[in-house]
Amino acid sequence: MVSTTLPAASTAPPDTKESRFVFKVAIAATMGALAFGYDTGVISGALPFMSAPPETGGLGLNPLTEGLVTSALVFGAAFGSLMAGTLSDKYGRRTTLLGLSLVFLIGVLGTTFAPSVAMMVVMRFVLGLAVGGASATVPVFIAEMAGPSRRARLVSQNELMIVSGQLIAYILNAALAHFSGSPHVWRYMLAIAAVPAVLLGLGMLLVPASPRWLASKNRMREARAVLEKIRSSDRQVEKELAEMVQLNKIEHEQAGWSAVLGTPWIRKLLWIGVGLGFVAQFTGVNAFMYFTPIILTSTGLGTNAALTATIGNGVVAVIATFIGIWLIGKLGRRQMLLSGLGFVIASQAALGAVLLFMSDGLLKSYAALACILCFLLFMQMLISPVYWLLMSELFPMHLRGVLTGTAVACQWVFNGLVALLFPLAMAQFGSATFFIFAGINVLSLIFVATCLPETKGRSLEGLEKYLEKELRA
Repeated sequence: MVSTTLPAASTAPPDTKESRFVFKVAIAATMGALAFGYDTGVISGALPFMSAPPETGGLGLNPLTEGLVTSALVFGAAFGSLMAGTLSDKYGRRTTLLGLSLVFLIGVLGTTFAPSVAMMVVMRFVLGLAVGGASATVPVFIAEMAGPSRRARLVSQNELMIVSGQLIAYILNAALAHFSGSPHVWRYMLAIAAVPAVLLGLGMLLVPASPRWLASKNRMREARAVLEKIRSSDRQVEKELAEMVQLNKIEHEQAGWSAVLGTPWIRKLLWIGVGLGFVAQFTGVNAFMYFTPIILTSTGLGTNAALTATIGNGVVAVIATFIGIWLIGKLGRRQMLLSGLGFVIASQAALGAVLLFMSDGLLKSYAALACILCFLLFMQMLISPVYWLLMSELFPMHLRGVLTGTAVACQWVFNGLVALLFPLAMAQFGSATFFIFAGINVLSLIFVATCLPETKGRSLEGLEKYLEKELRA
């Protein structure tokens, strides 16, 4: 069991110079997260139109090809996060994000103009490469630019942009479906994703490379120049540079997977990162995001009303993430995760009871929707922002890209497993599926309580030393 003692949080006054510049960097980088959110949300509105026969403007999708089109992005994301982790360690976070903006654009154009199902599946996979790459690279880039006192809230903006992208997708899907009479309306839905892709590329042209990555390549003069832009005092610059130099002396003796496999405490960190991906996905969050209309129509609610409720999911997720960003600067990571899992377990048990014991009708539909929205409120407020923050904090500098990429890739695999297994579980177990999720999350709560170190309030270099000491104990 690891120590649960919270280190003292920074009480330094706001740093205007650092705040302004790093905030601009965060906005530029999180265009990748906005594209990530939009691309994962838009498919729910596009699929019904894509399922129309080719002669009426669709692609003639059947249940099998619907699954292939939907899941291609998830599996592409798993590969993309793995590849981006290695590339970002070798070529830098900024350069990797610049390349990913091009992959985003290729994927968007490919899906928009896809003439066949096969081409759509291939292009959704390409789009997934960019989505996964951004999910692994953006939090690391922001964390390495931000100081300890701002890291939590700036990295958490990544989650805010993801859920904002999903909400924008839900709203635009509904608006285009209502106002456009074109049989090709699904192509317009998909084409809008080009906007954040272009903004990501333009943004990366205007920001510097990560000083920590530059230092890992012994480019100390360039690292100093970047730090002087984002830190308010020479004392801060010298302190961070000294920590980077000290770590480099140790870390350049270790490289790649040999360092992971041969270093027990780093192996433990990787397993914790993979475990956190399981925790985040087996809450069942994407089962709710993908299948809320199906859950609600099973209670007797009409199809149009159920689709409208999906917008409610997006609204609650955005509001909850705003609250989570505020809380994350005040509370410990472990405290937020444990509290969030407790509320998630209660919401899932309540939903299972509503579906199992209440008679079909409007009251049952509203009760089920209330349980789903409560689940999403606590999930997006207390769990999702903390997951992405921890992915930016846990791993040592010389292996941060590859380990973050590996952990996030596993998270995408868990995402795909939930999306694949949830309909089968509903068909086999019915409402009891949600009690199964609740049971899984009890195990997740135990994992967090016994295995996760607290990371709040330390610089990335100080955190690395702290984690090594904790996990070697």
